[in-house]
Amino acid sequence: MKKTLLLLMLSTAAFFASAQTTEEYIETYADLAQDLAEEHHIPASIILGVAIHESAAGKSKVARYLNNHFGFKGKNSNTEIRSAYRDFPTVDSAYHHFITFLKSRNHFNTLFDKYDQYDFKAWARGIQRGGYAHSKTWASQVVALIKKYELYQYDNRPADYIEPTDPRPVYQPKKTSKKTYTVKPGDNLSIIAKRNKTSVKALINKNGLKSNALKPGQKLKL
Repeated sequence: MKKTLLLLMLSTAAFFASAQTTEEYIETYADLAQDLAEEHHIPASIILGVAIHESAAGKSKVARYLNNHFGFKGKNSNTEIRSAYRDFPTVDSAYHHFITFLKSRNHFNTLFDKYDQYDFKAWARGIQRGGYAHSKTWASQVVALIKKYELYQYDNRPADYIEPTDPRPVYQPKKTSKKTYTVKPGDNLSIIAKRNKTSVKALINKNGLKSNALKPGQKLKL
């Protein structure tokens, strides 16, 4: 009786999983992907993109019956389907295993030092080059999913992040101006601000001024 009830519950869960949309899948697992991304410095968009690609957004048989959302092969104890893919006790454990897998293989663990946690394109190419999938278009397919569903929004990129074009991406913070101005007799903040296309408030904040008083020869950051 208990075994029959368990099989019924598994079948029901599999049915509902097969009916969910990709958007619903993203909503379900975005928080988990972001937590893993923050802890391990890998794009959340990559975690979600690979999971969606490999599990058909949770609708594949392997995902529904084996909780395997990343295409890992191996032994399983499931009696519902015959499969060459390994099983996981929960979907969450499959997500955690994805990170463990990348960090424990020489072909992939170098990616964590080589790429930043925002450049999903470089990560997709790096994972493909490491042999994660045999398809030569695997990386482009994952990137296409990330763009289609705007998964990059879960990467929390800094506002001044510049997406690298070089195969070896580098995070490039916004450059700050090092230009200075030497105060002349008769100058005041309003004149200097107008002359240099800035504002009095910006000059005060940038130079830590406590009053509007200036002295000839004083240097100001612009």
